[in-house]
Amino acid sequence: MYTSIAWSGGRALQRARGPERRGLAVSLAANLALNAAWNWAFFARRSPWGGVLGTFVLDVSNAELIRRTRRSDSTAANVLLPYAGWCLFATALNVSIARRNRC
Repeated sequence: MYTSIAWSGGRALQRARGPERRGLAVSLAANLALNAAWNWAFFARRSPWGGVLGTFVLDVSNAELIRRTRRSDSTAANVLLPYAGWCLFATALNVSIARRNRC
C-alpha cells in the first residue's frame, strides 16, 4: 500500500508544475500524516471513536488526493484507488469495532 502511494505521489509530482505541484505535495503530506494519526488515535489513545473520526477524515483526504493527482496523471490517480478502497473498508471496520465496544 505505501509503495503504491509513494510511486503514485512521485509520478504525479514529477508531472505537476507550479501551484498545482505545491497543492499536490501538501495534499500528499497531509494524507500521510492523517494515515499515521489514525494509529495514534485508535491504539495509543485506545479510542475506537477517535479512530472512526480519523478514518473518516482520511477518506475525505483520499478523495482530495486522488482529485489532485488526476490533474497531473490519471495513471497515478488510478493506482491510489485500492488505497482509498482499503481506507473505506477500514472505516467500516472501525465503526463496527466502536459500536461493539460501546465506547
